[in-house]
Amino acid sequence: MGSQAIESHRAGVEVYHGAALCTEKSTELPAEVHLPLGLLPLADMEEVGYNRSTGFVWLRQKKALTHTFKQIGRQVSYAAELSAWRAWRAGRSPNKNT
Repeated sequence: MGSQAIESHRAGVEVYHGAALCTEKSTELPAEVHLPLGLLPLADMEEVGYNRSTGFVWLRQKKALTHTFKQIGRQVSYAAELSAWRAWRAGRSPNKNT
């Protein structure tokens, strides 16, 4: 689904390239939708995209990554390509039913 979904949501999106800019955006976007910092410990990112009108976001890194969250003792695997939907519209709290 990832690549096809990304291509279908490219119109009118914010797309960022380059490791430094992608790292910056990969921390800004989760914070914008109230996700915890450190949730996406990704390396060697090549592209970050965000379609604000649909809430679709994607991140591409050079290769898949396995990360251990030491504080909780859990290992998580991240594919080379990640995609997600924002669960609520901009300006709305995730705790409100409106």
